[in-house]
Amino acid sequence: QIQRALRSLSIPLERLHIMKGHMMQDMCKGLSRQTHAQAKVRMLPTYICSTPNGTEKGNFLVVELCQNQVRILLVTLYGDGNMSPQMMYKIFDMPEGIMQGEGEALFDFIAQCVSQFLAETISSDTSKSEEHLPLGFVFPFSCRQTQLDKAELLSWSKGFSCSGVVGKDVVQLLQSAINKQELCHVEVVALMNDTVGTMMTCSMEGRPCEVGMVADKGSNCCFMAEAYLVETADETSGRMCVNTEWGCFGDDGTLNDIFTPYDNCVDEESSNPGEKRFEKLVGCLYLGEIVRHALIALTAEKAVFTGTDIAVLKQKGVFTIQHVLDIINNEEGTTDVKRILEVLGLQPSERDCGRVQQICRAVVGRAATLHATGLAAILSYMCQTRKMETLMVNVGVEGELYTGYRRFEEILLSVSRLLAPECLPTLLRSRDGSGRGAAMVTAVALRLAALRREVDEVLGPLRLSRADLEEVQALMREEMERGLCKETNATASVRMLPTYVSHTPDGTERGNFLALDLGGTNFRVLVVHVTEEGINMASEIYVIPAIIMQGTGEALFDHIIDCIIDFQMKQNLVTDMLPLGFTFSFPCKQMGLDKALLLTWTKGFSASGCVGQDVVQLLRDAAQRKQHFGIQVVALVNDTVGTMMACGYDDPKCEIGLIVGTGTNACYMEEMRNVGTVEGDQGRMCINMEWGAFGDNGCLDHIFTIFDKVVDETTINPGKQRFEKLISGMYLGEIVRQILLVMTEKQLLFQGRPCPKLHNKNIFQTKFLSTIELNGLALRQIRAILNELELDASFEDSMLMREVCQTVSLRAAQLCAAGLAAVVEKMRENRGLDQLSVTVGVDGTLYKLHPCFSTNLQKTLKYLAPNCNVSFLLSEDGSGKGAALVAAVASRAAN
Repeated sequence: QIQRALRSLSIPLERLHIMKGHMMQDMCKGLSRQTHAQAKVRMLPTYICSTPNGTEKGNFLVVELCQNQVRILLVTLYGDGNMSPQMMYKIFDMPEGIMQGEGEALFDFIAQCVSQFLAETISSDTSKSEEHLPLGFVFPFSCRQTQLDKAELLSWSKGFSCSGVVGKDVVQLLQSAINKQELCHVEVVALMNDTVGTMMTCSMEGRPCEVGMVADKGSNCCFMAEAYLVETADETSGRMCVNTEWGCFGDDGTLNDIFTPYDNCVDEESSNPGEKRFEKLVGCLYLGEIVRHALIALTAEKAVFTGTDIAVLKQKGVFTIQHVLDIINNEEGTTDVKRILEVLGLQPSERDCGRVQQICRAVVGRAATLHATGLAAILSYMCQTRKMETLMVNVGVEGELYTGYRRFEEILLSVSRLLAPECLPTLLRSRDGSGRGAAMVTAVALRLAALRREVDEVLGPLRLSRADLEEVQALMREEMERGLCKETNATASVRMLPTYVSHTPDGTERGNFLALDLGGTNFRVLVVHVTEEGINMASEIYVIPAIIMQGTGEALFDHIIDCIIDFQMKQNLVTDMLPLGFTFSFPCKQMGLDKALLLTWTKGFSASGCVGQDVVQLLRDAAQRKQHFGIQVVALVNDTVGTMMACGYDDPKCEIGLIVGTGTNACYMEEMRNVGTVEGDQGRMCINMEWGAFGDNGCLDHIFTIFDKVVDETTINPGKQRFEKLISGMYLGEIVRQILLVMTEKQLLFQGRPCPKLHNKNIFQTKFLSTIELNGLALRQIRAILNELELDASFEDSMLMREVCQTVSLRAAQLCAAGLAAVVEKMRENRGLDQLSVTVGVDGTLYKLHPCFSTNLQKTLKYLAPNCNVSFLLSEDGSGKGAALVAAVASRAAN
């Protein structure tokens, strides 16, 4: 019988693995907004988003509501890694009946205790008597917490039943009572339970603790989860401490097969049968009772206490956890065991003592094993959600079972490592989690609030209001009108250049067209076949040697024609006379669709005899010299117009082109009657806005921040392309770097340590912004990106850097939307429409690759131009396919 009893109390490893899996599933249910209500492991958000970093200092009050007492503490932290906090406390006994009286009376009593404590401890110290005193409230009852300082009581327990409190915010009730005592310098800033406090006391300088476990009368565990997984809270960045409330695990029946008859007896006799099933297997409150029922059953089977009176065992609560611990911690024979049992009123034999000791060890050993299984589930979950191969983590532990059972730590570590071999926990003994830990929570909350104020001060100027954006929209509209007007065009910052493209594709274009894309050291030649079935293309890239880039114009254009001849031969197109669209990405003054004067070379080109000349004519002259008559240059375009045309073939409503990449620009179809710089009033013409220079006349100075000014001053063209410098990919990384420099200087990052690497220009490429802002990217991965840049960032630094990146990219998207809103509203008014439906063809790496840019742009555009229904279409190869389609449309119009 003894062996059978011992076997029933031991759980095979395979069953522990299954239990761990069930707990992880229940944890996921508890975190999900959809399934939270059904989950037995509640996974309650605590709104604690950071652990102590050792810099916390100051005086902190703690109010701890205990079984029938109130404990008030004053904890002083010195910013020394929390190594030597000073603590003073006083315990106040509650008056009789207050636990079942009115809620107001309970909170008034607590506030009176605070007042008396402060009068006795700090009234003599005038430096402390009127200083602001933040207070942490340890309230060990079930609450729905919606902020760190806001929690509604769900239900009383532990003998409390005060009226008028359930459903109310207990933080507010305490603050009101404190205010009645005229303690205006005392502010309740945090509410928590003891499990969270346990975790917080174990966080020392450079050694964060991210799991807290209490193995006491009850049992619970909390841990730092990735915040975006905590769907029941609104926080999405960084981490948040989640209180698992794992005591209810198994209330759905998943633990039925490991419940012994002894456990069932304990459950049935409890005040809440069928509830808190896991806690009833592991909590100190129940372990003595499990042993008592096991001994009653074994006596009935005549396995122990044969022929002796065991009436004492029929008394509930006679066998306490202290009796159990004294029995199992005794390694020296059974003399002490015999004495303990005799004091209880039993007459044990030598054999009885040995068997009682075996049962006690089995019950407590099982409790330690189940704690280890729960811990393994949490560690594996942390490891998986952080996408780590190995998790090294500190676990703060507190409670009577942990301190009282010598083998508890050994079992906890060995079993959790068997079940979660990928995790390497270090156990840290917590000291006064509910007192000192509550002070830590309060201190961290204050440190983060101060940090938040300073961060908002730095980032505030980059955060644009709706009114700011409406003003930018109005200014863009003004500059557009100035650019279109013949008289003011020369002084307008938005040049509004006519492109002489007067139609978008209508789908009837057919034939073979060439495109030439020249914009750097490489150039492309393409053939685009436009058929009823659609478009297909072939292309080749050719290199321009430096000697030709910097030689004569004749040599440059001869080289281009040689490459076109080579391409046509490879494609068997030598005998065809093909229309050619020429994408020429250098500043030009366009005089017609096929006539454009080069204003200046850029990008390392300096071929002589070209500036001031018509580049289309230079290409035609080279073809003449080479006796090549297989091309007919019909159009010169820039990449923005090409983008609109490429998308216009797929969607006839596409009448706007937008580029948001290394640079930014837009074009759109304007009514000819409004284009004062070109003769004629009929039809429409595509206008190349060149909006990157918007604001070069100073009209955007009020939204330029100190960071933008520094970035502008360090570019090769200070004071020019100012709108582009707020939006495009070439500059966003540098704006972020300037902000990080200021934050480091203000000691908001890297705990005030200098960071020489941040002084390197262009260290922060825009691709890092895209990666850092990916939704759901674990902070560990952000940290890895920053370490790659040799920035030694903590998790808090990583969160702050993500916020900086989000602020900069959001502003860029919003400004782009304000510009676009001016364009679509002008088109709507031009056409006298109540509602405009139009498509924007878009290209550029920032728009295509950044995870939030396109969404932020579209959302902002919706509220800035509510009467315009704007669709976005991603362009494929505007400078190639688009240029060929300009040629195709021109050929269609000519025919």
